Amino acid sequence: MKRIVIVPDGVGDWPLKELGNKTPLDVAKKPNLDELSRSSILGTLKTCPDGMYPGSDVCGLSLMGYDSKIVYTGRAPLEAANIGILLKPGELAFRCNLVHEEKGILTDYSADHISTEEADILIQALQKKLGNDLLSFHTGKMYRHIMCYKRSQDLNVTTDQPHDFQGNPYEPHWPKGKGADLLIELTQKSKKILELHPVNQKRIKQGKKPANMIWLWGGGPAPKLESFYDKYGISGGVISAVDLLNGLGRYLGWEIISVPGATGYFDTDYAAKGRYAIQALERLDLVFVHVEATDEAGHTGNAKEKIRAIENIDHHIVGPLVSHLKKLNAWRLYVAPDHYTPTVKKTHVAEPVPFIFAGSDLNALHSDRPYTESDSKATGIALDRGYELMLRLVKGWKHYAS
Repeated sequence: MKRIVIVPDGVGDWPLKELGNKTPLDVAKKPNLDELSRSSILGTLKTCPDGMYPGSDVCGLSLMGYDSKIVYTGRAPLEAANIGILLKPGELAFRCNLVHEEKGILTDYSADHISTEEADILIQALQKKLGNDLLSFHTGKMYRHIMCYKRSQDLNVTTDQPHDFQGNPYEPHWPKGKGADLLIELTQKSKKILELHPVNQKRIKQGKKPANMIWLWGGGPAPKLESFYDKYGISGGVISAVDLLNGLGRYLGWEIISVPGATGYFDTDYAAKGRYAIQALERLDLVFVHVEATDEAGHTGNAKEKIRAIENIDHHIVGPLVSHLKKLNAWRLYVAPDHYTPTVKKTHVAEPVPFIFAGSDLNALHSDRPYTESDSKATGIALDRGYELMLRLVKGWKHYAS
């Protein structure tokens, strides 16, 4: 039995006036997704447990088959794992965004999606000026980086995600709790280091927003996760350009499948992701294919790019993978975003997501509906436990054991 998971991150959306009160999923040309949906099970999945923030960390754990309420400890430790940082007891990791601020307003959570090459130089400058025996800065990808702190007893803070308040004053969103002053001080010091840095001066001349401040959030200790093989008895691998999803994969014991041209942005190589997933199925029982572009489009409020990303996923990933699976005797697949990222809101929403569940053993179960938010709700099939879809993928739609 071969299994595929396809995650169009943040694809769920709300009706838009500019699209005639339709969603990007409604208007996108996606023949493969719609055909798959009509001949399979269609419904909604609650990926975010009550009381938790619908981030890709919490919701990604759900899609991978884990109860976030039990195992989640924070976003940054997961991202840190993918860049080789395995936290020791008593250590914390924080996500360190390179952002752009102007006159107290956080104007861009990604500093114009700064390149990894530029970001690396800036993170090294921060490490040289601010790093010490207790804290250190580490380069990730693009605007997403890590700050590690070695004495967890100093900090017990709550933090806000920068993409949630982009375009607003950032001071009301300062960290709160024990040790918050330390994180605020680091943020303020980062401005003095970054504002006049040659990398940023060059970006200004090029008409780009400078990465003139950091934002620290999503901190936590290392999680304790049972390996996927021990939990489910099958091997797995993940294809993603995002450190968070790859970091989760490392904790689960999955193979991290590196795909040339996978960027985590609109220019990602969709076709390469499809090809590498098919190749990985030869040696693995399950392949988890994650695409970030739909989420980035939601965060930037760009419906046109979201539609284009959906169409690329449909043509280059869903089509080839479904065609390949149907040549096999036994297979299962599901398609589901981790959360909604409505383009009008530009951030995540904890709303049950639309899913497709397909397989060679479904017999006559099918929805006769296309893959849209409204159609997924109309079927009346609603799974309230986020990890249940993976349970069904492994055990079968009707014969899983919770």
